[in-house]
Order: sequence, then C-alpha cells, then structure tokens
Amino acid sequence: MLNISDNKDNEMIEQKSILFKTLKTPGAGKVVAKVLVGVSLLFFILLFFPWQQNIRATGKITAFSPGERPQSIQSAIAGRIEAWRITEGQFVEKGDTILTLSEVKDDYFDPQLLDRTAQQIEAKKQGIEAKKDKVEALEQQIEALEKLQVAKFEQAKNKLQQARFKLTSDSVDFEAEKVRFANQENIFERNKKRFDAGNIALTKFQELESKFQESKMKLVSSENKFLESKTEVINAQVNISGVQAEYQDKISKARSDLNNTTAEVFEAEAALAKLENQYSNYEIRTSNYQLIAPQSGYVVKAMKAGVGETIKEGESVAQVMPENPQLAVEMYVRAMDVPLIQKGRKARIEFDGWPALQFSGWPSVSVGTFGGVVQVIDRVNSVNGEFRILVTPDPEEEPWPEQLRIGSGTKGWVMLDNVPVWYEIWRQLNGFPPSLYSAPEESVLKKEEGKK
Repeated sequence: MLNISDNKDNEMIEQKSILFKTLKTPGAGKVVAKVLVGVSLLFFILLFFPWQQNIRATGKITAFSPGERPQSIQSAIAGRIEAWRITEGQFVEKGDTILTLSEVKDDYFDPQLLDRTAQQIEAKKQGIEAKKDKVEALEQQIEALEKLQVAKFEQAKNKLQQARFKLTSDSVDFEAEKVRFANQENIFERNKKRFDAGNIALTKFQELESKFQESKMKLVSSENKFLESKTEVINAQVNISGVQAEYQDKISKARSDLNNTTAEVFEAEAALAKLENQYSNYEIRTSNYQLIAPQSGYVVKAMKAGVGETIKEGESVAQVMPENPQLAVEMYVRAMDVPLIQKGRKARIEFDGWPALQFSGWPSVSVGTFGGVVQVIDRVNSVNGEFRILVTPDPEEEPWPEQLRIGSGTKGWVMLDNVPVWYEIWRQLNGFPPSLYSAPEESVLKKEEGKK
C-alpha cells in the first residue's frame, strides 16, 4: 500500500508560502521605478518647454572695417633692400619708414637725374617763351601789313580816281580841239579855194595854213594826252590789283610763319609736359626708396629678410596690424539657412581658448559665450558654396574679451525664434530647416521703438 497522508500536503503548502515570501518586491526596486517615472514625467514636461532655434556656423575673428584688417606693405618699385628700420612686433606710426631701398634699374642710376631733368625742363620753357615772342611779333607784323594794305589800297584808289578825272578833262580838251581843228580845217579849205582863185594874198594864205597846222598839232597833242590818261586809268586799276596781290602775298607768308611757329610752340609744350611727367615720375620713384607705413599699427610679419635682397614691383615685404581694430566674427552658413538670417539677428559666439558651456536652445543659461549682432550678409556665395556673414559685438551684452586676436577660430549660433522642444527634436530628426514666424526687422524696430 502507498504511504499517503495529509501531513505531506500541508508541508508542501508551507514550503510554497515561504518561497513566495522570499520573492516579494524589494524597496530599492520601488525607488528606481519611481525615479524612472519621475524622469519620464519630467522629460515629457520638458518637451513643451520653449526652445530657441538657431543656425550653427564656424568662422574666425576679423576686423569689421577693411581698412583695419592686416595689410601687406608692398613696394611700388623694384629695388634692393639697403636697411631695415623696424623689427617684427614693433609699433609704427603712420608715415614711419619700414625699410630703405636702392635702385636696380640702369635707367635711374644717375644720382643727378632730377637736377638734369629740371635743367631740360627750364631750357624747354625758355625755348617756348622765345617761340611765343616770335608768334607775337608775327601777329604784329600781320596786323601792320593789313593796315598798310588798306592804306596802299586807298592810295591806289585815289590815284585811279585822279586818273579818271584827268581822263575826263583830257577827253573834253580832245573834243574841243577836234572842234577847233574842224573849224580851222574848214577855214583853211575855203581860203585855199580863194587863194587858188587869187582872191587873197599868199601871206594871208600862209598865215591861215600855219594856223591850220597848229590846230592839227594841238589836236594830235590833245589826243595823245587823252590816250595817256586812258593808259593811266588802266595802270591805276592794275595797280589796285597789284597792291592787293602784293600785300596778300606778304600777309599769307607771315601767316604761314605764324602757323608754323604756333605748331612749334605746341610741340614744345607737349615735349615740356612729357619732361614734367618724367620729372614727377622720377620724383615719386625717389620718394618710394623709403617704404613707409600706410597706417599706425604693429609690424606682425616681415616677408623679406636680410640686406641686399632684391624685391619686385608690387611684392609684399611686411604686414601691419592696426592697433585697435573693431572686431567682428566672420562665419559661413549654408545656402538653405541664408533666407532665415537678416541684418539685426542676435548671435552667440564661443571663442577658441575661452572656456564656455553653451546651451544653444537656452542662451540665457549659457556660460562663457558672448553676444553678437549680424551686420553683413554677402550677396554672393564663397568658393565652397556657403555664404559669409559678419557678426559684431552686441552693445547690450557683455563686451568681448580684450585678449582676442584676429584670425582666432570661433563657433557661433545665430538665434532665431522660440519653438517647443518636441518640435525641435522632430525637426532635427527629419532634417527640416528652422522655422521663421516673423521678420526680424519688425522685432528689431519694435525693440528700438521701446527704447525710445
């Protein structure tokens, strides 16, 4: 028979009860569960906290004004370094000599080049003055010839008028003599018939013949005078044309000499201008033997070393950094972020070598970062396809450290609008660009109006 009894069943039930008591939930587990629930609840609450969107970018420190950035000092002429007047790191004032050059081109070796060129200029000036005096003399000569031409022309006209008057007088005398001669001829013919008829004496006929011959002689003489007067009129007319031609020839010759001399004056003035240009070039080149600082600042780097080394035209020999430049941060942002950034946007800057703890979404709790304002956004992209922006210190925030140097690296955040944390997480996971709800210009204007 089997040894089965109720006591064994009771023992098994008791053992199971002891086991369940051993496996009950410990107090530490309850604490962990409560912590996890609290953290989950806290995280859920944080999802609805405001998060300020931003655009991250890296860059470096530069000067806001181009004139305050490091500038290379270049030589305007080719030359040989004779002496350095400064050392690296030295502060120089505007106009201080950086180095001294000597000439290397044979066209400028003459030590008296400026003096000799000045002598050529003076000689050319004197030659121009002499030619100008000749021009003035020729002008006076032309004026005198024109006056003399007028006088001679009037004189010739007067002679012509006198010849015409004389011609008129002689023509009247000639006509009168013709009448007298006709009368004498008539008398002579009638008396000749009477003489032939024996009505008058020979003596009387000879007397009448003598008067007839005398009248004929006077007629010929009067005719000659008349012809001479006509010739004088013709000669007077020819004389007028001759006077005009003679003096016109003299005036034309004088004008030709005047034009030639004037042309010589112009050529001499052109040569003088060329000489003066050469003199100015020589003078400026001589002044370029001393390479001077274009502005006050520190000599940060000498690109040429030693004495006797030759440099080319336009070659850099040193760099000068202005003393107190207005600093700015030069950052580059993606093309998709450019439409969200406008002038006046706030930014947070973290400088290399400056300890910082940055919470981009909560800039108020960030430590070691400094405020900035976007001042410049380039209109075109750079070589890498990104767009450059310039950020200057925010006057409402803590000033930037004095220890900053141009060229130091930076990290920056351009601050945009506030959104819930859950939206920012969702945006980051999906790769969407930040949201823009209002134009920054309006907010900037509101702030400015509030200040007023």
